[in-house]
Amino acid sequence: MKPKSIKPTFTETRLLAAHGDHLEHDHQNDGVDRRGFLKCMAWAGTGMLWTATGGLLASKILSPTRALADDRGTTSGGDFSFVQISDSHIGFNKPANTDVAGTLQQAIAKINALPQAPDFILHTGDLTHLAEPEEFDTLDQLLKTAKAGRILYVPGEHDVISDNGKEFLARHGKGSHGQGWFSFDQRGVHFIGLVNVLNIAEGGLGVLGEDQLQWLANDVGGLSGSTPIVVFAHVPLWSVYPQWGWGTQDAERALGLLKRFGSVTVLNGHIHQTLKKVEGNVTFHTAMSTAFPQPAPGTAPKPGPMKVDPAILPKVLGITEVHFVANTHDLAVVDATLG
Repeated sequence: MKPKSIKPTFTETRLLAAHGDHLEHDHQNDGVDRRGFLKCMAWAGTGMLWTATGGLLASKILSPTRALADDRGTTSGGDFSFVQISDSHIGFNKPANTDVAGTLQQAIAKINALPQAPDFILHTGDLTHLAEPEEFDTLDQLLKTAKAGRILYVPGEHDVISDNGKEFLARHGKGSHGQGWFSFDQRGVHFIGLVNVLNIAEGGLGVLGEDQLQWLANDVGGLSGSTPIVVFAHVPLWSVYPQWGWGTQDAERALGLLKRFGSVTVLNGHIHQTLKKVEGNVTFHTAMSTAFPQPAPGTAPKPGPMKVDPAILPKVLGITEVHFVANTHDLAVVDATLG
């Protein structure tokens, strides 16, 4: 399946397109032209390498193997690296993927095969499908096999669906503030984990809320404008497709607090596909799921799991690898599929 470039659907957005006849939406009789939909697919067996110099980010589309090789070559003297995974949906068992634990294991195997273990893993939400204790148990057992210094989490809406996040916070909220937000520093880079999945209606936009916004203002208030910032949350902090709830209603207020920083990278999940947008000093990046793909924005009546041919499922699932080089404040981001 050969990737092919397409005209961006959104201003300053770069999409990766995949062509083929192996994809089927789970919704029945949705009226979507199948071939037209395939031409708008926003995932493929390719990677996107990001580099940032002096706060300006650029991207280069590469095959996964070449991308990883090139990135390792340019960051061999790098300060640290980390991997983002997202939307593992442990507990999901519908036709789109009846073995989400198995595809998460594939993602972990890819992480463990890296020539140098990442300093940490960021999981950007929807760890589970129904927030059941046994689903969290399964995820924890699987991620214990990942070779990484530590694993940090923010919740997705599926992690708070039944108890307003109590189980998630009990397991993964140690040391966090409010309803689970937190920050930490890693060799000159300031990381901020935000929670935007509580107190929202089904299909509604993400919400940060007054308490979290005030905390964010205090958190970054004493930082130098030259500090590289990495923000991670589940729902995108830019309006990917508000009609499907793919955005955060008070994101502009949060981003306004980050305008003075020369380099800001925002990592999200939720939409199960790779999209990128550059807006001033901020680069937005959404990650593929390790469980199942979703339709490209606006190409179906509503979002939901996409059923794919089992042979190509690993090509529409993946991870994101990020490297930081201290002396240049460069971030290099590489998306890699599981297959």
